[in-house]
Amino acid sequence: MEMSFRWYGNDDPVRLEHVRQIPGMKGIVSAIYDIPAGEVWPKEKIIALKDSIEKAGLKLSVIESVPVHEDIKLGLPSRDTYIENYIETLRNLSSAGVKTVCYNFMPVFDWTRTSLDTPLPDGSHSLSYDEATLEKLDPISGELTLPGWDLSYQTEQLKGILETYKGVSEENLLDNLIYFLEKIIPVAEEESVLMAIHPDDPPWSVFGLPRVVTNKYNVEKMLRAVDSTSNGITFCTGSFGALHENDLLQIIDVAKDRIHFVHARNVKWTGTKSFQETSHSIHDGSLPMVEVIKKLIEIGYNGPIRPDHGRMIWGEEGRPGYGLYDRALGATYLNGIIDTYRTARKGEFI
Repeated sequence: MEMSFRWYGNDDPVRLEHVRQIPGMKGIVSAIYDIPAGEVWPKEKIIALKDSIEKAGLKLSVIESVPVHEDIKLGLPSRDTYIENYIETLRNLSSAGVKTVCYNFMPVFDWTRTSLDTPLPDGSHSLSYDEATLEKLDPISGELTLPGWDLSYQTEQLKGILETYKGVSEENLLDNLIYFLEKIIPVAEEESVLMAIHPDDPPWSVFGLPRVVTNKYNVEKMLRAVDSTSNGITFCTGSFGALHENDLLQIIDVAKDRIHFVHARNVKWTGTKSFQETSHSIHDGSLPMVEVIKKLIEIGYNGPIRPDHGRMIWGEEGRPGYGLYDRALGATYLNGIIDTYRTARKGEFI
């Protein structure tokens, strides 16, 4: 596996020269953040991003994310125009040498948490989600805004979009996803680009909106509907693992050779649909991180993996979930598991 690290560009308080000092770190996961959803990413901007990363002695391993315009998710007549723009962006990424693209199909809101700084017993703090708290919030009021959300919508626009989604079922949304894939995957194949859809985070309805990349059944349906190596997933332990019924090892089995990117993080279940993010250690969270990495090795996964989200520790301040220190610890923890199992498989020790 290729250890990688999410970096938010020149405005990120985490510096590339510090990321490079993490043992085993090879790749950077990034994006172009000043292009609105639905517009084409200029090739020159992609090359500039890639060059800045390579100058630091790393490589641009994955683009995360190329946002999908809301009209595509809603299945509106205008979607074909936005899909053509998306295709042009994929061609530009490919010509610049970027061959793995992470994206999501979550309506309106990206990943959702109810707190960015919930204390943990060790004195650190992290992201958390509490279902009872969310049910009291009104997304239109602005009570809750999170990094990664598209905040360009005016209040009336947001009201209108949320109203439109009331007529969209999970089945409709899945159909719209498959329509999108049927258009873009042939181009991805031509360009040798691997598309890696990220599961919904959390993997259940939020604010009454449908979500479909939530479990092994929907993953299997999506992969079978557009049966191509280029149509794959980002296997995110924290997103899939937030839902108690999801068996992470079974999802790996279902996706197998269609896993193109891995997000590794641990969460502690605090309720049926509530959780807090922890260190990567199996001793702190509810997820079987060691068994997950072992399973990925067994199926032959060799693609990019990144320590996903982290606690804020040692007084660090920065983008919630994306500090340097705890993600560096996470990368080292993951590399320890990977090294141990790879060495064992070579028969050097049991």
